[in-house]
Amino acid sequence: MDTVNVPISAIRNRSSAPGSQTRPDGEGSVQVQLDPNVKIGTAKVFAVYGKGGIGKSTTSSNLSVAFSKIGKRVLQIGCDPKHDSTFTLTKSLVPTVIDVLESVEFHAEELRPEDFVFPGYNGVMCVEAGGPPAGTGCGGYVVGQTVKLLKEHHLLEDTDVVIFDVLGDVVCGGFAAPLQHADRALIVTANDFDSIFAMNRIIGAIQAKSKNYNVRLGGVIANRSDATDQIERFNERAGLKTMARFPSLDVIRKSRLKKSTLFEMDSSPEVDAVQQEYLRLAAALWQGTDPLVATPLKDREIFDLLGFD
Repeated sequence: MDTVNVPISAIRNRSSAPGSQTRPDGEGSVQVQLDPNVKIGTAKVFAVYGKGGIGKSTTSSNLSVAFSKIGKRVLQIGCDPKHDSTFTLTKSLVPTVIDVLESVEFHAEELRPEDFVFPGYNGVMCVEAGGPPAGTGCGGYVVGQTVKLLKEHHLLEDTDVVIFDVLGDVVCGGFAAPLQHADRALIVTANDFDSIFAMNRIIGAIQAKSKNYNVRLGGVIANRSDATDQIERFNERAGLKTMARFPSLDVIRKSRLKKSTLFEMDSSPEVDAVQQEYLRLAAALWQGTDPLVATPLKDREIFDLLGFD
């Protein structure tokens, strides 16, 4: 069965433990295979990863605006059931792809672009893929359906940059699906052990996908980090490179409370510096970055490597 073209409720787990009776293990509890023929096209595609709560949505949204400020047509796709990736761009929690598909009983031909694509600040197009209810489905299906809808409605033909804002470090189908479309994977981290530990696992996932797809590691974005000594120590060992750094500033927290990107906040030396860093990062990514070949560390190695003196 081609699971790409069926609703989540039709995807069932047919496996069972040895010696047990075969029975469904919940709705949609298997990883789906995405349609290899559904490709994004000519746009440059970036997938943003990192530990849950590290600031991926803030980073993605401000990077999207930075790309738009240098004249690029941008589409941001949120890939988290919270569906708040584009919150600061649209000023609201927009309906998700999975919600609108369900509303038409998964008859995708009944949808219009305005049902699932919403305009955001400075012309950034915004889509929230959403996700199935907890424990009942695979986020990979949702990502696949989202890209398929965008292709069917020709919404990717006039797009220069696509940014996938991916849920936290859960190495499953939903986590990995954007890597099948991305050119570069960017990892957001802070200067602490838990963030770097998650980054190490993400490296392994990206490496696995790079064997069969075009995605390569682009680099590290240090977020909420006044210092980067732990990040740089890990980068040197693993073979990574920090592309941008954003310090721990209260104005960043306030921007989300105001439903705003940092490009909409009142000018100040801090705000201006952060804006310039995002613009510099966007320009560097557009120009093109050399792929990084990183080697993930064993868990014990990270414990031995990192620590504050």
